[in-house]
Amino acid sequence: MIIQGSKGDQPDPWRNRQKLDFNPGRLMEEWLNRYRQAPPGGRRSRIAMLVVFVLAGFGLWTAYYTVPSDSVAVVQRFGKYIYEVPPGLHFKLPLGMDIATIVPVKRQLKQEFGFATPGARDPYQSPRVRDQRRETQMVTGDLNAALVEWVVQYRIADPVKFLFEVREPAETLRYVSESVMREVVGDRTVDEVITVGRQEIEIEALARMQSLSTKYVMGISIDQVQLKNINPPLPVQDSFN
Repeated sequence: MIIQGSKGDQPDPWRNRQKLDFNPGRLMEEWLNRYRQAPPGGRRSRIAMLVVFVLAGFGLWTAYYTVPSDSVAVVQRFGKYIYEVPPGLHFKLPLGMDIATIVPVKRQLKQEFGFATPGARDPYQSPRVRDQRRETQMVTGDLNAALVEWVVQYRIADPVKFLFEVREPAETLRYVSESVMREVVGDRTVDEVITVGRQEIEIEALARMQSLSTKYVMGISIDQVQLKNINPPLPVQDSFN
């Protein structure tokens, strides 16, 4: 008579299986240990084995990459665009045959004009030291001077256009933004710029910046233009107030 065991008495077929752990450093170390333990076969064969191990380890190290959750990767093969990949762990051809460029398409980026936030990692977020004062100096429609500081918030809408259509699109956006802001401010009096015309300036500047970004195929979507400090030039601030 055969008595069948309960479900809890059955052996677990997954108990002795090892989890996959892709670790190029550990694989390289194992290969080096095998190389040291190999029987003597001449200096040339040892050198050839070492070269093969190093190339294989470097190939494995350059074959995988991780895309953050707020980004996509644009893959090029020998410089030619191939495809985009979503967030997660991915593999590509090693040794520089495939190049994956990470593009933060879900992150809101910004550019500051007339001031700088300490610790910014984007080289085009803040103005250069020699340009920080110059880019705020504007002439209004009634031939008065004003110091205008503003922020542009944008996103990368098309990573392929952002990477390949325009050289340095973030730097180009700075030039576009400064040109548009000077034009919009130049159409208004100094009183409008400093007091009641701020919202109209923001709306009009946003529309013009987006129009030029689309015209230049920059792959950028501008979310907001926000005016910060607007003041008369320093020598006449007291008299103006």
